[in-house]
Amino acid sequence: MTKEKILVVEDAIDISSLLKIYFTSQGYDVMIASRGKEALEICRKTPPNLAILDVNLPDMEGWEIGKALRASARTRHIPIIFATARGEKHDRLKGLGEVQAQYYLVKPFDIEEVHTIVKTQLEDARRKNQSHPVTNLPTAELVNEQLRLLLTSEGWAMATVHINGFETFTQVYGAVVGEDVLKFTALVLSEVVNELGSPDDFVGQMIVGPDFVITSSPERVRTMGDRLIERFDADIGLHYNYIDRKRGYITVPDDQGQARQVPLMSLAIGVLTSQDG
Repeated sequence: MTKEKILVVEDAIDISSLLKIYFTSQGYDVMIASRGKEALEICRKTPPNLAILDVNLPDMEGWEIGKALRASARTRHIPIIFATARGEKHDRLKGLGEVQAQYYLVKPFDIEEVHTIVKTQLEDARRKNQSHPVTNLPTAELVNEQLRLLLTSEGWAMATVHINGFETFTQVYGAVVGEDVLKFTALVLSEVVNELGSPDDFVGQMIVGPDFVITSSPERVRTMGDRLIERFDADIGLHYNYIDRKRGYITVPDDQGQARQVPLMSLAIGVLTSQDG
């Protein structure tokens, strides 16, 4: 089972270490960022299931991080918990109201209380079915919402991305290795959109099947598609064993029990834009 990811944004080493050790022992995958820019980069590349933010950081305040996460279509679904020494009423109101955090904790906090809050927020996110259980990309209703917004805008573009050969690959290599391929693909998509897109561009995933969605602008989306194929083709072979990678295909039995050659996985990308009418 894929571990849920928690991002801790905290520059005090003793506190970040405490949170990392505790939540790792509870079965979570914990990432640490001591700077705001580092935290935003992590969220754009490998979105966590939840973020715990301090307010006082060396390069920016936690408010700015929270607002940036809420402003981006790719990260606005991430639950935010503030854990900070700033406990004044106006600080709480800013965190819960202006930034729209899910919870506001004042230091010193009780680690078991933090754990209870984290579990509650993650359970709520799972119930709402807002993120894919393997990649944590936005899915289901969040994808539908983004598509509805897209159709009301001018100069829009949508790309659908499908992994050819994924089902056969998982039959041969297993579901766990298949999850690694989904994570790899999600990372490639996120990195390419970060590289060539804008903060308003969106990356989502269908809840069933190896299918993804990108929304962007007509002038960017085709360049993204070319770059995605280039990146995917360059590294997908690493998910195969040496023999399959070397010969460029895997063998599976067909309906008659005869060996059938299936090429290594590739991306199929379809593009629709407002210019297509």
